[in-house]
Amino acid sequence: MAEYTDSNLKVFTLSSNPDLADEITKKIGVPMGKSSVQRFSDGEIQINIEESIRGCDIYVVQSTSSPANEHIMELLIMIDALKRASAKTINVVLPYYGYARQDRKARSREPITAKLVANLLETAGATRIITLDLHATQIQGFFDIPVDQLVGVPILANYFEQKNFEDVVIVSPDHGGVVRARKMADRLKAPIAIIDKRRPKPNMSEVMNIVGNIEGKTAIIIDDIIDTAGTMTLAANAMIENGAKAVYACSTHPVLSGPAIDRIQNSQIEELVVTNSIPLPEEKKISKIKQLSVAPLIAKAIVHVHEQRSVSRLFD
Repeated sequence: MAEYTDSNLKVFTLSSNPDLADEITKKIGVPMGKSSVQRFSDGEIQINIEESIRGCDIYVVQSTSSPANEHIMELLIMIDALKRASAKTINVVLPYYGYARQDRKARSREPITAKLVANLLETAGATRIITLDLHATQIQGFFDIPVDQLVGVPILANYFEQKNFEDVVIVSPDHGGVVRARKMADRLKAPIAIIDKRRPKPNMSEVMNIVGNIEGKTAIIIDDIIDTAGTMTLAANAMIENGAKAVYACSTHPVLSGPAIDRIQNSQIEELVVTNSIPLPEEKKISKIKQLSVAPLIAKAIVHVHEQRSVSRLFD
């Protein structure tokens, strides 16, 4: 992309995903904003903005992925610094929204932490949120500022389209993911199947049965987040046991905590396709995992927001 001519658009990055932010600035055609993040000896965060941003529209790229609390605190301090430096708008680009799974009271006396994080970002001074595949779409309503939610399905679907599989079935790992599976199935012109499972406690899932015809088909399991990979790998095993020809999996956000990498490596999954909304450290870059970039999508979204054009057009 050629150099972007409006000098009032500035992109800054923090610690969570600098490679993605760098790719975004290159796609837009702007230099990376000059700032630094340092730690005092007691662990407190110090942020310095090293150029004038008075009257500028600022876009801060930060996934609130592990360590989530550190990255959220960095972001809050950065927003405060930008506000005090007279930024015109502070647009927070959250490729991955941490705490999104705590979006409701599932049991008595539980917090709704996704709402708390929204409150913190707004109170700090954010004027807009740009995010990707929220775990629960109602989180948009937790904010009283504009929220643009980008969608990862077209990127994932395009990858599988190029593989030219025959007899594909798109599989939702639970009832809550049916809408996402349907969107992908529509793009690949394929039927869907659903895993009917129960989850005895967090990060533990138990596959019950499969709703839909998968026999002799190439199954593609789609989810928004893959964390410990228990759901994905159990689902893949169930697919093979019920006659699927091969199993692929895809997910927007590769949290991949705890035993996830070992589970994927030893599972029936041929390939797991994820995006770079969360960076993968070297020890998680195994041959079974393919990472696709969301930088072109986010770069276009930033330009559309800055030029006050439709963001939803990006998914037509």
